[in-house]
Amino acid sequence: MNGIARPGSGAANEGGRGRALPLWKKAKPTVKLLASLAATFLGLLLVTFFIGRVIPIDPVLAVVGERASPEVYEAAVRQLGLDKPLIVQFALYIKSVLQGDLGTSLLTANPVLEDIKRVVPATLELSTVATVIGVVLGIPMGVVAAVHAGRWPDHIVRLIGLFGYSMPVFWLGLMGLLVFYGKLDWVAGPGRLDIFYEDIVDPVTGVILIDALIAGDTEVFFNALSHIILPASVLGYYSMAYISRMTRSFMLEQLSQEYVTTARVKGLSEGRVIWRHALGNVMVPLITVVALSYANLLEGSVLTETVFAWPGLGFYITNALMSADMAAVLGGTIVVGAVFVGLNLFSDFLYRIVDPRAK
Repeated sequence: MNGIARPGSGAANEGGRGRALPLWKKAKPTVKLLASLAATFLGLLLVTFFIGRVIPIDPVLAVVGERASPEVYEAAVRQLGLDKPLIVQFALYIKSVLQGDLGTSLLTANPVLEDIKRVVPATLELSTVATVIGVVLGIPMGVVAAVHAGRWPDHIVRLIGLFGYSMPVFWLGLMGLLVFYGKLDWVAGPGRLDIFYEDIVDPVTGVILIDALIAGDTEVFFNALSHIILPASVLGYYSMAYISRMTRSFMLEQLSQEYVTTARVKGLSEGRVIWRHALGNVMVPLITVVALSYANLLEGSVLTETVFAWPGLGFYITNALMSADMAAVLGGTIVVGAVFVGLNLFSDFLYRIVDPRAK
C-alpha cells in the first residue's frame, strides 16, 4: 500500500505535470510561428507605409489635382488623415489593411482589393505554368550535371543556366515575339486571348485555361495556351536555370556521401541510387528552392507582363506607378509580401510530408 500513490500525492502530481509538459512543448512551435508571422507582416506594413511617405509624390495632389484650391487641398489632407502624427497614421493604416481596405485606385476608381482580385489569377496562371516548366526541365538537368560533373553534359547544363542568368528577361521576351510570333507565327501574340475569344467563357476561377476546360470549350483553351506558352517559356527558362544549378549543387553533396557508396557496393542499380536515394535526400531543400522560385516569378514577372501585355499583377502595379497611383502600388506590394509568407508556410508544411523527421 505504501508504494501506491494516493490522489493528491506527490507522485500523482508529478505524473500530471509530466502529461501537461508535452502539450506545452507541442504548442510552443505554433506560438513561435504565429509570432514570427505577425512580426513579418507588421514589418511588411511598416515598410510599405514609409515607402508611401518618402516617395516624392504628393498623394493629396494625386487625388484633388494640381489646380485644386488651398481649401480643397486642406480638406483632402484631413480626409486622408495626413494631418495626424505618423504613429497615428500608421495605426490607422494597419487597421484599414486588416479590414481588407487597401484604398481606392485613382486609375480605375475601384477599390484596390477588387482590382487585385481581378488581376492576380492572370499572374498565378503565368507563374504556375512557368514554374512547372522550370521544375520539369531543371531538376533532371541538375541531376544529369551532377552525375557527369566535369564532363560535357555538365558543361552544357551550366552553359544553358549561365545564359538564363545573363540575358535580361525583357530582351528574351522581345526576341521571342520577333522570332516565334512575328517571323515563324508558331504562337499567338501579346495578351491572354485573341479579341474574338474574350468573354466567351465564364470566369469561374479567373484562370482561363481552367475555365475553358470547365466550360468544355477547346477553342478557347488552345487559343489561351497559344498565348501563354511564349511568356511562360521565357519565365520558365529563368526558373530552370536557378533550379538546375541548385539541384546540381545538392546532388554533388549527396553523391559524395557514404550511403551512396554503400548502396552501390550492395549492387543497387545506378538509376536507383541516383533517382531514388540521392534525389530523395535533396527533396527537402529543393522544396524551398522551388517555392522561392515560384515566389520570385510572382513578384518579378513585371517586365514579362509588360512586354507581352499580360494583364496580371505586375502589369497592374507598373501602370499604377506610372500614374502615381500609390494606393494601388502599395496594395500590390502588400499582396506580393503576403504571397512570400504564404509560400514559406506551404513549404514548411511540405517538409513534414516529405521528411517525417521534421515533425
